[in-house]
Amino acid sequence: MRVVVGNRPLLEAIAIEKSFDYKLFEDLSLSLYAKQSVAVMGRSGTGKSTLLHILSTLLKPDRGEVLIQGKSIYSFREEEIEAIRRKEIGIIFQSHYLFKGLSAYENVETATLLAQTKIDKSIFELLEIDHVMHKKVSELSGGQQQRVSIARVLSKKPKIIFADEPTGNLDKESANRVIDALNSYIQHYNAALFLVTHDFAIAKKAQKLYQLENRRLNIR
Repeated sequence: MRVVVGNRPLLEAIAIEKSFDYKLFEDLSLSLYAKQSVAVMGRSGTGKSTLLHILSTLLKPDRGEVLIQGKSIYSFREEEIEAIRRKEIGIIFQSHYLFKGLSAYENVETATLLAQTKIDKSIFELLEIDHVMHKKVSELSGGQQQRVSIARVLSKKPKIIFADEPTGNLDKESANRVIDALNSYIQHYNAALFLVTHDFAIAKKAQKLYQLENRRLNIR
């Protein structure tokens, strides 16, 4: 299943609700279009990461729907959801989860084999890591490792990128480089970015900025 870019949103959340020990949010709705970046901020415990997990197929909401191209993803069979995870979306976490025994290039290569895409070396240049791709992961700095993990995600050519505190372990210069690269990617590939962060300097680089508080999303 391929997400086709058009006038409709790539992603929609409609009146979603989620509770664990207490209600995190309710009646929460948003839309995400091609070439659009959206950032969500909020205090710890407000449900930012939970929201990202729901939108990215990892966690089913208690109520409401998450739509891709007008189709409710949680009504799909598990193999259809897995195909979306493999080919349509990319998830970037604060921890990089790289294979330490492989080179940076081999780490990216494993992702492209699974997604059945080809490596685009311009992504390495975009992230300014083209000169370290031959090195083992253990030889890279923390900032380089995080950018390799992002290159691994982008090499799948996802239409929707979900980023959960992707710059939390980076210095200011590296963090700005990463966000600028993600914004460049979505413009070039007609993709979209959903970003969760506590860093206002990073969040304000998004086209639309929300605050998650009092169980609601409010535009900042």
